[in-house]
This record gives sequence, C-alpha cells and structure tokens, in this order.
Amino acid sequence: MTAALEPGGGRIAHARHLTAEFLDRVRDEHGVPVSPRASQTAVLVVSELVTNAHKYAPGPVLLDLRVTGDAVDVAVCDSDPVLPVARDADPGRVGQHGLEIVRAVADAFEARREGAGKRVVARVRLVEDADGGGNGGAP
Repeated sequence: MTAALEPGGGRIAHARHLTAEFLDRVRDEHGVPVSPRASQTAVLVVSELVTNAHKYAPGPVLLDLRVTGDAVDVAVCDSDPVLPVARDADPGRVGQHGLEIVRAVADAFEARREGAGKRVVARVRLVEDADGGGNGGAP
C-alpha cells in the first residue's frame, strides 16, 4: 500500500490510521498473523517517521507499507536528501528522540538517498517470538 500524505499536521494522524487499517486488512482479508503488539509498534514507527518528515522535509511525503515474509516494511520518502542521524541518548533532552525510538523497536532500519530526497525504512515483525520478543533492536 502506498499513499501520498497531504501537507499539514493532519498527515501524521492519517498515516497512523492508514497503517492500522492496512494491518487489519492483511490479517482479516489475507489471513496473515498480525499480533496486537506488532500493529501498535508499526503505528508508532509510522508516527515517528512521518513526524520527522513533516518537521524536516519540505514538500510531499510518501508512505509505503509492504508485507515481506513475517514482517511489515514501513517506508517513508520525503524531499530532504539529508539522512537522519540518531543522537546520543540524553534523558535530559526534550524531544528529538524519534529515531532512537524507531531503532529501538524495529527489527531493521535503513536510510538512503533516493532521487532528490531520501527513503527511510524500518522493518517490524508481525508476530513476536515464542519468548515474547520480536521487535526491538537495530541491525
């Protein structure tokens, strides 16, 4: 599923809604197991990545969601070619923790320049491991 997100603060909520709907459809119509935790994690990842694109990139934002095997790849494309960089952990810092959060909960993370902008991709496993794990760790 690919969606162009309209400019404005409402696109963040819209992206979260699209993600939840997409994962519900994957589960209900295609029979792919999607745990509640995985759905919540994917929505969080989308929220953080779209928020960053909204704050730092002028122009359009594209959300692309794809199920690959036992995971959903969340990709956000924007018009800013500057790749995101995780800052050092600082519990006293207010804000700017989005990339830290994404890297902590995603199973994989990648950012690359693409065209005149960039593509940021985070992978979230759709079902936790038997020990309850499954999300949480950057490659």
